[in-house]
Amino acid sequence: MKINKMTASFGRLSGDAIEFRDGLNVVTAPNESGKSTWCAFIRAMLYGIDSGERAKTGFLPDKVRYAPWSGAPMEGSMDITCGGANITLTRTSRSHSAPMREFSAVITGTNTPVPGLDAQTAGEKLTGVSRDVFRRSAFIEQGALAVSGSPELEKRIASIVSTGEEDTSYTEADETLRAWQRARRFNRRGRLPELENRISGEKDRLRDMESGELGRETLRRRLEEASGDCEKLESMVTESRRQYRRDALEKLSASRGELERASQNYSDLAVRARADRAALEHNVIGDREPATVTQEAKRDKARADTLRREAEDRGSPAGVVACAILMAAAVVLGILVSPYIFAAAVLAAAGCVLLWMNMKKKDAAAEAAAEERRKILSAYSAGCEADIDAVVEEFRGLYAACMAAEQEEADAKARMDAAKSRHDTLEASTLSDLDFANGDTEAARLGRQLASARQEKERLAAQIAQTDGRLQTMGDPLVIKSSIESMQSEYASAQREYDAITLAIDTLRDADAEIQSRFSPELGKLAAEYMSIMTGGKYDSVLISRDFSIRARAAGDTVPRESEYLSAGTLDLMYLAVRLAVCRLALPEEDKCPIILDDPLVNFDSEREKQAIKLLEEIAKERQVILFSCHCE
Repeated sequence: MKINKMTASFGRLSGDAIEFRDGLNVVTAPNESGKSTWCAFIRAMLYGIDSGERAKTGFLPDKVRYAPWSGAPMEGSMDITCGGANITLTRTSRSHSAPMREFSAVITGTNTPVPGLDAQTAGEKLTGVSRDVFRRSAFIEQGALAVSGSPELEKRIASIVSTGEEDTSYTEADETLRAWQRARRFNRRGRLPELENRISGEKDRLRDMESGELGRETLRRRLEEASGDCEKLESMVTESRRQYRRDALEKLSASRGELERASQNYSDLAVRARADRAALEHNVIGDREPATVTQEAKRDKARADTLRREAEDRGSPAGVVACAILMAAAVVLGILVSPYIFAAAVLAAAGCVLLWMNMKKKDAAAEAAAEERRKILSAYSAGCEADIDAVVEEFRGLYAACMAAEQEEADAKARMDAAKSRHDTLEASTLSDLDFANGDTEAARLGRQLASARQEKERLAAQIAQTDGRLQTMGDPLVIKSSIESMQSEYASAQREYDAITLAIDTLRDADAEIQSRFSPELGKLAAEYMSIMTGGKYDSVLISRDFSIRARAAGDTVPRESEYLSAGTLDLMYLAVRLAVCRLALPEEDKCPIILDDPLVNFDSEREKQAIKLLEEIAKERQVILFSCHCE
C-alpha cells in the first residue's frame, strides 16, 4: 500500500492538500504547522474516529481535538495504491457527534466501489493489521516512540512464529484460564472454598447434634443446683438485711442527738457573743484594737494636760491699768508744766497699747487651748485628764469579754461542725451499708451472690431452651450425612477441574515462553542491526523482553545497560530501532503498508540524524516511509 495524496478538513487543516511519492518522503515544517495533525488524519482515514471516547483530565478524544477550526464538518479524502489498483478513500461527517462516519472507497477517477472495503474494516484490510497493531508498529506518534505490548500485538507475533492464525493471544487465553481458576478457588472465594465451608458446616451440625443431648442433661443438673443455691441465699439475705437496718437506725439516732446538743450550745454562745459585741460597739471608744487605743489615750492625756496649763496662762490687766494712770498724769503735767513731759506721756501711751495687745493675744491662745482640751476630754466623756484612764480601762474590759465570747462561739461552732460532719459521714456510711446492691457489707455481698445465682439460673434455663430449639431444627442426621457425601463428590470433581486448569496455565506459559524465545531474539537482532547503523557501530546489541522492556549494550561492554541509564537521544534512537524492527517482522510482507513517523528525530544530534535518515532511506526501498520533521534537511 502507498499513499499518493490527501486532502483534509481536520483540525487546523482547512481544505489543505499534500502529495507523496514512493520511497522516503520527508515533510519539513516548523512546530504548530500541522505535522501531527496530518499524521492523525492518516490514522483517521484508515481506521475512522472513535466517537465513543470521552474527554477526561489530561486527555482529549480525537473527535474534540481535531474538530476543524473553521467550524466546517470533519472530512477528507486519501488517494492510495493498493494491490495494483488506485483507490480513493473518502470520509465525511453527517453530524458532529459522529465525525467521519460516512465512508466510501472507489477506483480513483470513477464511481466504481471497491468491494470489501467499509468504514470499519478498511484500515485492517489495507494495512494488513488492526488499529492497535498499526499504532504499535508502523504509526510512530510524536513523543510515543516506546513500544508496549498488547493482546492484539501478541496475536500478531504468535501468528508470525506459529500457526499463522491471529485469533489467539497468550494474555487473553491466560486471563480466561485464570478466571476459570478463580471461579473455583481464589484465596477464600470460589466454588471449592464454598464447598469446603458447606461440608465443614454440615459436619459441625452433626457434631452439635451429638453433643447437644449430652450438654442438655448437664445443663439440667446444673439448673437444679442453682435453684437450691437461690433458696438458701434468699433466707440469708433476708436476715442479714434486717440486722443491718436495725443497727443503722440506732447509730443514726445517737448521732442526731449529739448534733442537736452541739447546735443548741452554739446558738446560746452566739447570742452571748452578739450581746458582748454590741456592748463593745456602743462604748465611747468603739470596736478598736486595744494596743492602738492605749497608745492614743496616753498621747491624748498628755496633750490635754499641756493644754490645761496653756489655758491657765493669761495676761495681767493690773499693769495695763497702772500704765494708763501714769500716762494720764503725764499728759496733765505735760500740758501744765512742760512739753517734754507730754512727749514722755505719749511714749508711755504707746507702751500701754502694746501691753494691752499682748495681754489680748495671751487670752486668745489660752481660750483656744481650753477649747481643744474640752474636745479631747469630750471624746472620752471625761471630766478631767484622770478620767481618761478609767474610760480606757472600761474599754479593755469590754474588749476582752467580747473576744472571749466570740472565741467560745467559734469553738462551739467547730464542735457543732465536727458533730455534723460525723453525722453526715455516718449517714453516708449507713446509706452505703444499706445499699445491698453495690455496698461492701456482708448483706450486700450476699445480695450480689443471690443476684448472680438468679442470673445463672435464668441463663441455664435459657440455654436449655435454646438447646432444645436447636436440636429440633437441626434435622435428620441421616439426611445431613447424605448431603455431605454429595458435596464431597462435587468437591472432588471441582478439584480435578482446578488441577486441570492449573496444568493448562503452566502449559500455556511454557508455550508462550517458546514463542517469545523464537521471536524476541530475532526482533532484538534486527533492532541491534538498526541501532548499530544509526550509532556508527557504538551499540551492537539490543535485548528485548516479553513486555518490550529494552536493554542496550555498547560495543566492547560486557553488561547491557537498562534504558533508564541512557540519554534521551540514545533512548529515542533505541526505541526507533525497535519500532522499525517490529515493522519489519510484524507487518505483512505483501503490499507493505507505509511507515508514518511524526518528528521522531527531535532528540538526535546532527550526526545520528543523518544516520537515521540513511536507515530510513534503506527501509524506503521496500516500503513507503513518510517522515514529518521540524528540522530535517
